[in-house]
Amino acid sequence: MGMVVLVTGVARHLGARFVAEVRRRPGVDLVVGVDVQPPRLPVEEPAGPAAPYRFHQLDLRRPAVARVIAEHRVDTVVHLNVSATGLGSTNRSAVKESNVIGTMQLLGACQKAPGVRRLVVKSTTGVYGSAPRDPAVFSERMQPKTPPGGGFAKDAAEVEGYVRGFARRRPDVAVTVLRFANIVGPGADTPLSEYFALPVLPTVLGYDPRLQFVHEDDAVAVLCRAAGEAEPGTVNTGTFNVAGEGVLLLSQCARRLGRPTLPLLLPAVSWMAGLARQTRLVDVSSEQLRLLTHGRVVDTTRLRETFGYRPAFTTPQAFADFAAAQGPGLLPPERLAAVTDRLTALLGPERQGAEPGAAPARTDRPRRPRS
Repeated sequence: MGMVVLVTGVARHLGARFVAEVRRRPGVDLVVGVDVQPPRLPVEEPAGPAAPYRFHQLDLRRPAVARVIAEHRVDTVVHLNVSATGLGSTNRSAVKESNVIGTMQLLGACQKAPGVRRLVVKSTTGVYGSAPRDPAVFSERMQPKTPPGGGFAKDAAEVEGYVRGFARRRPDVAVTVLRFANIVGPGADTPLSEYFALPVLPTVLGYDPRLQFVHEDDAVAVLCRAAGEAEPGTVNTGTFNVAGEGVLLLSQCARRLGRPTLPLLLPAVSWMAGLARQTRLVDVSSEQLRLLTHGRVVDTTRLRETFGYRPAFTTPQAFADFAAAQGPGLLPPERLAAVTDRLTALLGPERQGAEPGAAPARTDRPRRPRS
C-alpha cells in the first residue's frame, strides 16, 4: 500500500498548491485535506494520473483530527496551518490558538496513531527574530539574540518546541521542520505581499534592511521532497532554512515594484502600522515592522548539501516574478531607468567618468604663483 498523506491548511494558496502537486507523486495512494474552512477556489485537478483527494472541514483545536487520522490510516502528516493570519478572523488570540493549540492537538493525535511514520512542519525564519545586534547570517544551530516577543514568530517558536517534544516521545517518526523565508510568487497571499501592494511603501528613516525570499514553486518542491523518502546521499529529517540565494535591500524591492518609499521615524511608522491593522487595510505586525527595520538573512548550506535541494529561483528572481504579477507602480521601473539615463547625459562626459563621491572637476585656469 502507498502513502496516505494528511495536509493541514489546504484552504490557503500554498496548501492547495501542495495538495495538487503531491497527488501527482508516485507512491501516493490518498491525500486528505483538513482546514477550518473549505478552499476558496475549486480544488485543481492534476493533469494525468493522480491520487484521490478527500477534504474534511474541521478545527484543529478540536480532537476530531485524531478520528480522521485513524479513519484513513494516515502515515504522513504535512502541517501547513501555522500562519501569520487567520481564515475569516483577524483576532490575534484566535490566530494564536489556531497555531499553537491546533498544533498541540495534531501532535497528540499523531502520538496516539501508531501508523504515522513521517511529520513535516512548516515554520518560518522569523523564529530568529530581527534585532540590531543580530549576526549577519543565521544558521539552523544559532539562537536569536532577542527571541520573538509575540505574534506569528513567537507562535512558530512555540510550535517548534512542541515538535521537538513529539520527536523525543516518538523517535520512530521522521520529523522535518522547514523554516521558510518570506514566500513570494504570483499567487502569494502573505502579509508581506500585502505591504508591497501598497501604492507608497512606508519605511523606517535611516534603515535599509536586507531581505530574503523563496518562490512558491520552490516552497512546494521542498515540501514534496520532505514528505517522501530521502533520495540517496541526502537526509530530509531535521531542521532546514529555506530561502533563495542572494539578498535584496528594501530599497531595491521598492524600485523593482515601481513603488515610492516614504521614510518616517520609527514611532510614526509604528503608529501607521497600528492604524492600518485597525482599519484592516494591511496587517503589518510588530515582528514584520522589525523585519522591515533590521532585516534578516539565513544560511541555506544545509538545504543544498544535506537536504539535497537547490532552489530554482534566487531571491532576486523570486521577487522579480512576484513583481511581474503586481500592478504598475507610481514609478514604473522603465521610467526610473529613463530618468537615470537623462541624469547621466546631463552630467556630461567629464563627470560620467568620475569616481563616486569624487569632487567636481575644476574648469578654471590655474593661478600663477606669486613672485
